[in-house]
Amino acid sequence: MDLSGYSITQLASHWRRDGHDVFPVFGCQEFVAADLVLLHVDLSVVPDDYLAIAGRYPIALNGRVRDIRKSTFSTHLVHRGDDWQGPVIVKSERNFAGHPEALRGLPRLDAKGLEPLFRSPLDYRVYDRIQEVPDGAFASPDLVVQRFLPEMEDGRFHVRMYQFLGDQATCTRVGANVPIVKSETKVFSESVAVHPRIIELRRRLKFDYGKFDYVLHHGEPILLDLNKTTGTAPQITPQIEAIRRITAQGLYSYFKS
Repeated sequence: MDLSGYSITQLASHWRRDGHDVFPVFGCQEFVAADLVLLHVDLSVVPDDYLAIAGRYPIALNGRVRDIRKSTFSTHLVHRGDDWQGPVIVKSERNFAGHPEALRGLPRLDAKGLEPLFRSPLDYRVYDRIQEVPDGAFASPDLVVQRFLPEMEDGRFHVRMYQFLGDQATCTRVGANVPIVKSETKVFSESVAVHPRIIELRRRLKFDYGKFDYVLHHGEPILLDLNKTTGTAPQITPQIEAIRRITAQGLYSYFKS
C-alpha cells in the first residue's frame, strides 16, 4: 500500500533518523508487538476491531477516536425549516468528501452506490439562504448543511489549521479569495497561536495526533473539520518540512516519566 500521500510517512522518516524502528501494520488480524501504535485508519468511522487491537498496546495514539463524521462534532448544523437567515454550506458528512470510503468499496450512506457526491471538498457549495438548498441535501445522510460562518479579513476567507502530535503543535492561518480554503486555493499563509478553546476541544475529543481546521468568526472559534490521517502536499516546502519536524518531536512526550 502506498503511504506517500500521508504526513505520517514524513514523520516516520524523522523517527527513523533518531534511531527508532518504525513499520506499518496493515489490518488487525495479527497482533504485532511494539512499544507504541498510532491508529491510522483512513475512514470516518474506525471499525471496532481496530480499536480493540489498539487497546492491547502499552501506548495507543488516537486509540479512543472512533467517529469523525461532521454531525458528531459540528455545533452549527441547520435543517429545512430552521429560522437561520444567513448563508449555509453543504458538505459531505464523511471526511474528505467521502472519498476514503469509496476507494475501499464502502457504500454511500444513502445506499445509492460507491461514488461520493463530491469529487473533493473544493466542490462543497455555499448558498446565500437556506431556502436555496436543494431538498435532497437535507434528505441525504451523506450530506450535512451548516451555517456558513467565515473568517473574513481584507476581502479574503481564512481558515486556521491546527496540526499536532502529543505536546507539539503548529497552527497556520491560510487565506484564499474563494470561500473554500484549501492548499489548492490559498494565496498566503502565516503562523498564528491556536485558540485555547480549540486545544480544549482536542482534549475532549481525545485526539493525540491529527489536524483541526477552524475559523474565528467575530472572535468565536468554530471547528470545521477533524482529520486523524492527515495528507501531505505533493511538494514538500521548507515551511511544511519545518511543521513536520516540530510535530514529529511530539511522539516522545508519550515516553516521558
